[in-house]
Amino acid sequence: MDISIIFKIAAIGILITVICQVLKKSDRDDIATLVALAGLIIVLSLVVNMVGELFENLKSIFNLYG
Repeated sequence: MDISIIFKIAAIGILITVICQVLKKSDRDDIATLVALAGLIIVLSLVVNMVGELFENLKSIFNLYG
């Protein structure tokens, strides 16, 4: 894991926050909620991929299942 994934997650969070604030100021609360949910799904997919890579590395380190 390198530090760039942390910067990606932070950038997505900042971008989603700005978009949500703009949408809330223009009385589009329902769309702001959907944008926040989409941002959460994007970040969770990044984290799930990282956890999958972690388990693959652990499996190869300890020679599990083969």
